Amino acid sequence: MTSLRRYLKDHMSSFRTIIICFLLLILTGAVLLWLPISSADHTFTSFIDALFTSASAACVTGLVVVDTATGWSVFGKMILLILIQIGGLGVITAIIATQVLTGRKIGVIARITMQDSVSAPQTGGIVRFTLFFLSGTALIELLGALMLMPVFISDFGPLRGVMYSIFHSVSAFCNAGFDLMGVNEQFSSLTAYALNIPVNLIICFLIIIGGLGFLTWNDLLTRKFRFRRLRLQSKIILISTLFLILLPFLFFYFHEFRGLPEKNRILLSLFQAVTPRTAGFNTADLSV
Repeated sequence: MTSLRRYLKDHMSSFRTIIICFLLLILTGAVLLWLPISSADHTFTSFIDALFTSASAACVTGLVVVDTATGWSVFGKMILLILIQIGGLGVITAIIATQVLTGRKIGVIARITMQDSVSAPQTGGIVRFTLFFLSGTALIELLGALMLMPVFISDFGPLRGVMYSIFHSVSAFCNAGFDLMGVNEQFSSLTAYALNIPVNLIICFLIIIGGLGFLTWNDLLTRKFRFRRLRLQSKIILISTLFLILLPFLFFYFHEFRGLPEKNRILLSLFQAVTPRTAGFNTADLSV
């Protein structure tokens, strides 16, 4: 065991550690989703389908080969939610967070790995940033879930409404694109809520906030939202985000959805402009 630790210390760079941890996360998720307890009909899922779904959730991609709502049991949905959350945070962040919450000392190697994982400019203050990262994530996802609850509780009842609100808040903030709306129509995403103003605005808000990243938000808070004082990286991210939302919005508004009532036109254009950047949701049927 001592020789193994010495070998790993000498040969495992932070980037190798990140890659191996990420692959282990995907493989673990695939095995859990493969088990009968994870499927809605309590049979073994095709391992290739389980592996694809696990990779998609951990990479917060949003592509699915099994409808999330009808293909997985409650346990399977919980596994997906955990994969999405860890994938959104970053697997190294999740590991370091566990160490911080259990009171374990964070060594130099762990700090360097964490720095490489989140592309932090320096290792100094990385633990403080991790706590800011975790608390900010929890707060925003909680607020998102609370704001979605009135709509989803009204549509699905108290228990499912709360569960759906939490799931979609986490999925949107992590830009994962997984949804549970297959109970209405399989693989329908959020098309049933195309004209629902609260759902559209809340999901868009969560996608944008999550997409900016906490390095940018930390910079904004530190510089008190003074644009000129921001780091170059933050300026590029904010300007790029603005243009990647505004230009597609104008295209959709004037080309794709012309002729529709004004409310429909604005909501459909806004949502379809926000989500393709990385999120994976849709409120318009993309096949027509």
